[in-house]
Amino acid sequence: MSTLRKIYYSISPSQRLWARRIAFLPVDFWETITGKRSKDIPPRGMIYTGAGSFVKAGNLYLSFFRKYGDIKPNHRVLDVGSGIGRMALPLTQYLNTEGSYEGFDIVETGINWCKRNISTKYPNFHFRLMHLKNDLYSSDGQLAKLFQFPYDNEEFDFIFLTSVFTHMLPDEVENYMSEIYRTLKKGGTCFATFFVYGINMSDKIITKPFFTFPVDKGYYKLLDPKVQSANVAYDYNYIEKTLSKGMKLKIFIPGHWTGIESKETINDFQDIIVFEKN
Repeated sequence: MSTLRKIYYSISPSQRLWARRIAFLPVDFWETITGKRSKDIPPRGMIYTGAGSFVKAGNLYLSFFRKYGDIKPNHRVLDVGSGIGRMALPLTQYLNTEGSYEGFDIVETGINWCKRNISTKYPNFHFRLMHLKNDLYSSDGQLAKLFQFPYDNEEFDFIFLTSVFTHMLPDEVENYMSEIYRTLKKGGTCFATFFVYGINMSDKIITKPFFTFPVDKGYYKLLDPKVQSANVAYDYNYIEKTLSKGMKLKIFIPGHWTGIESKETINDFQDIIVFEKN
């Protein structure tokens, strides 16, 4: 783990958000006065999830949703961990008037930005702030392992989580998967990203992995013992046997965090898993 990342994890969740705002202040100021950043895109200092191009990442995942998750324009969609609209923005151009979007997140900055800049233009897009505790993003709130999604049974056609389970511990993930099962329609799809180990990939070319997880808990591993939610990896058998109860694990696509090199499938940094409710 890099020294910079260690320093970042050593400060409080609120300090992490402010550190990013300060670090990107010169760039954000320049892009604002020169008009290089569209008003539809949040300033870089406010983007607290994901790396690389905000727009390209959103468009890439929309292509994943269509290719691997079979999302349709008229679907009712739930975005668990909606962040600051990285996935919501491209969906505004894909979902039609029969479709709808619900998103929730634990960081108020992201929810407020999405309400101001997305919901005001697209009335079928709704965002909610949830006060949940997470040692990476939030110092207080309800325990995620006890949280019940504020939605009805079998309400959604498509549920997705991008870079959410990679920041949650097993009892939290198990509760979320139970809630996904409850709120997903029969035959509906859950698209989620993970860090996965314990699966045979001998047919792939693997170079040096981007991450190593030194804290081994058996069926899951941690990047940092003090900030446990910083990055969490899960054993494939645990996902298949425990997390997918009531759902079929349809697709597994390894990400290139492992050092994998593949020209066979379109992938991203994290591993992709697609579940279908039986």
